[in-house]
Amino acid sequence: MIGGERGRDKDVPNSGSESDDREAGSVKSHPEETPTVRVLNYLEFASQLDRSGIGTATDQQRAALATTDVEVVTSPWPDSPVDAATALANGGGVFRNYDIAHCNLIGPGSVAVARHAKRNDIPLVLHSHVTREDFAESFRGSTAVAPALGKYLKWFYSQADVVLCPSEYTKRILESYPVDAPIRPMSNGVDTDSLDGFEELRDEYREKYDLDGMTVFAVGNVFERKGLTTFCRLAQETDFDFAWFGPYDTGPHASKTVKHWVENPPENVTFTGWIDDIRGAFGAGDVYLFPTKNENQGIAVLEAMACGKAVVIRDIPVFEEFYTHGHDCLKCSTKEEFRRALELLERDPDLRRRLGDNAKETAAEHSLDRVGDRLVETYEELLDGTLTN
Repeated sequence: MIGGERGRDKDVPNSGSESDDREAGSVKSHPEETPTVRVLNYLEFASQLDRSGIGTATDQQRAALATTDVEVVTSPWPDSPVDAATALANGGGVFRNYDIAHCNLIGPGSVAVARHAKRNDIPLVLHSHVTREDFAESFRGSTAVAPALGKYLKWFYSQADVVLCPSEYTKRILESYPVDAPIRPMSNGVDTDSLDGFEELRDEYREKYDLDGMTVFAVGNVFERKGLTTFCRLAQETDFDFAWFGPYDTGPHASKTVKHWVENPPENVTFTGWIDDIRGAFGAGDVYLFPTKNENQGIAVLEAMACGKAVVIRDIPVFEEFYTHGHDCLKCSTKEEFRRALELLERDPDLRRRLGDNAKETAAEHSLDRVGDRLVETYEELLDGTLTN
């Protein structure tokens, strides 16, 4: 059973208000029981990252842990500056109490949590959702900044007692920096429960966005790194309806490529922007097209597979460990191969169904139950000192 002595701040004594502190900003898996371990699962800038891949991955970690004996705290700070000032006045610290710190981003809040954890012998988990490689081609200037980011990531991740990452591919990338910490690959998983009922939204969303016939679609933030130009060029060369469900930026941070395509889309391409119910995207679309150039895993691919959609993806290294060409997806390397794959799936509905059925089985291998088991296993090994790379 997971357990261990609660991490305490060595710099100042505890305020003695732990029972009040436990109620706010936490998710309790079994309210009638006393949790044996308390984990900070922290995502700074959470509101800005809602519906992003990082935000979804963090939500899925918390959902996976909700079925375990772990108590999850989502913020390291008291609820308000007044609470923090009161705690300090009473001789307490500005950090909540937790046994393990688990951070999902790389910004100043996460740096503060990491420093507090190292200073107070609290095991530190840093989850690598950001690499130098996948940061490039995300927004204006990101490619130029990427090399400097790599140096920062090497320093930041090397502070961890263990670095978690979504794939063996990402592990190899981090080792190449090199990151001086144990690195453990762990799937982000897929929350199939959150997708229940997607079929019922098909007619509503197809009518809303004027979609007809075999619809080729993508889900997520619109970035060139995710294959935006290939997506639009394929639309120009085919007669299918294409839809990209997800937000895009046309402001000063947007790349020139994104601004060009969303402001001048091909006639058969719809950029929906933010949608209230992501299930509508998976209901409306028929073939999930993801010509991404670089990924650490790609949660939206797993979501499409969980919905039984035929998936067409770029043949890049990260997908080798998860998906098999001709079994649960079609992999392509060139625009011509992508076009032929889409034309084949339009001609052969049976192939579309077979790929979709096999894709559902693949997605089941990434259940949140498995994610929860892996997280608990990692936490246990951190607390009892048995964790190895």
